[in-house]
Amino acid sequence: MNNNTLPFAKAICYSGYRDGQSPDGGEFPSYQQVKQDLLILKDEWKSLRLYGSDQHSVTILEVIEKECLPFDVMLGAYITAEVSNDHCPWGGHYSDEELATNKQHNHQQIERLIQLANQYPQIISSISIGNEAAVSWTDHLVPTESLVEYAKQAKSQVTQPVTFCENYVPWLEHLGPLAEQLDVISIHTYPVWEFKSIDEGLAYTIANYEAVKSAYPDKQIIITEAGWATNSNGRGIESHNVNEEFQHQYFHQLMDWAEQQQVLVYFFEAFDENWKGSSDPLEPEKHWGIYKADRSPKLVMQS
Repeated sequence: MNNNTLPFAKAICYSGYRDGQSPDGGEFPSYQQVKQDLLILKDEWKSLRLYGSDQHSVTILEVIEKECLPFDVMLGAYITAEVSNDHCPWGGHYSDEELATNKQHNHQQIERLIQLANQYPQIISSISIGNEAAVSWTDHLVPTESLVEYAKQAKSQVTQPVTFCENYVPWLEHLGPLAEQLDVISIHTYPVWEFKSIDEGLAYTIANYEAVKSAYPDKQIIITEAGWATNSNGRGIESHNVNEEFQHQYFHQLMDWAEQQQVLVYFFEAFDENWKGSSDPLEPEKHWGIYKADRSPKLVMQS
């Protein structure tokens, strides 16, 4: 197995929902809004990671194609809970009817993912069958056997490398059967969510990466989410541990390491998204962008 299926590139997670828009509400960014975002990103970034095979991703692919923008894309499927999860702190319980509906949705997402991968083979460089659907705290838990089924289905119908994007821990615990089916293993690492200081951040990220690499020596390991928030209300992330200076420091340390080691790292994320998390304006989920929600650059993009 070639351990570098996906080459190193400057890579970032992109979701373009503006204020008043969200995937839940069905209000999607327009063609012109996506074009504005991609023109902001195009000089710094080569590869974009997208989360769902939905209308937003279709618009992004259309903009890249029609405007001849120099991006490639990792396209994801947004799969939802197929089992309830007692370990989710914010509610992971669903009725049998909801779970059956979710399973149907997941099949449709995988089919749409495959369709788009084959429709845009020059733009879509890899596909992911899901996002954070196997970690202990998720509200959209999907059993490993379902993930294996989706990976096999995707691999049989697309030419691009197939992956699954997940926190580093499940790869070390129970995702071995899934890893066997994948071309690339994609991990998420967030030192600040695990109460690490900025001075511990890079070393912790590297330790997470090396642990998974040791577990799967014959697979390419990439990082599909790593970042540093710039604000917090203290819930889950200590407020003294996040600001624009710390994000600036972690970004440059991580990107320098990625380039030196030729590890593909998708930085999280391009723009703040105010629809995420609770209604508290200091909710940390809203503050991971290297640009604010109004598209003004944070410190890391001013230098």
